[in-house]
Amino acid sequence: MKFRLAVPAVAVALAVGLGSLALAPAALASSAHPQASSVSAEAPAFDASGTWGITQSNGLHPTVVVSQDALGNLTGTASVGSTTGTFEQGFVDGTYIEFVIDWNNGTRGRYIGELGSDRRLSGVGTDLAHPSSQTTWVSNRTF
Repeated sequence: MKFRLAVPAVAVALAVGLGSLALAPAALASSAHPQASSVSAEAPAFDASGTWGITQSNGLHPTVVVSQDALGNLTGTASVGSTTGTFEQGFVDGTYIEFVIDWNNGTRGRYIGELGSDRRLSGVGTDLAHPSSQTTWVSNRTF
């Protein structure tokens, strides 16, 4: 069985607070992702592995290098210019994706999103230290 902590869906937004150039995590919200608190998570509907870019509404364009295991757990690295980061945690659950990047400039960002009918990932990023700092994002490749 696979257990996931309940994470507020609205809170799981991908934001890049670029004053310190970070892909920001989502603010805490009142509703959780439907799969977040289930005892048995849904099998990943896609494989997020590989190198892909993220276009953010705040003008940042990070590149991520992602590995995904059979259970949907994510590991990886990220970069935007000279700022680099490491995946602190992450997972794919059905068509839902969530990951937190710990940036070398001291910021941490949470990205949450869904696989759309166009086979692209999109969602919201949130700066964990500044939850009001959020951005929308979309992947530059299909899955």
